[in-house]
Amino acid sequence: MTSTYPLTAFEIKPVVITTETYHIPIALERVSAGFPSPAAEYMDGSIDLNKHLIKNKKSTFIVRVNSMSMRDAGISIDDELVVDRSVTAECGDIVIALINNEFTVKTLIIETLESDQQKVWLRAENPEFKSIYPRDNEDIEVWGVVTAVIKNVYKRRRKRS
Repeated sequence: MTSTYPLTAFEIKPVVITTETYHIPIALERVSAGFPSPAAEYMDGSIDLNKHLIKNKKSTFIVRVNSMSMRDAGISIDDELVVDRSVTAECGDIVIALINNEFTVKTLIIETLESDQQKVWLRAENPEFKSIYPRDNEDIEVWGVVTAVIKNVYKRRRKRS
């Protein structure tokens, strides 16, 4: 098992919404991930990515990931996470958390103990990485809930801005 503690998301950027709107066409047909099917040659409306990805623009930011600790949740290095601070985190949500002055992306786990106290910890979604169990003198501060993952699958990647 390899791990660095904590496993951080390395770049936080505010979301900037311009007055320009780009509507991207939506195909009527869904795309098969198995055997190909004949595709219809027309589009059905369009989608505004600002409205699609951002529910509360004043509380939304983007984080770029630099760890494979969330691999099994479909999150990889250089993925950009859309994070909303206005969403109340619940058990099982993928969150951006602050622990020991370091940011990390993990699955939030909240367990109720026999004493009716709650145990809060952060689960890594890759068995090669350790989950984070805060010590008695440590607090986990949830900064926001991940609401979307932006993944660049195009092989000729553009240079980072």
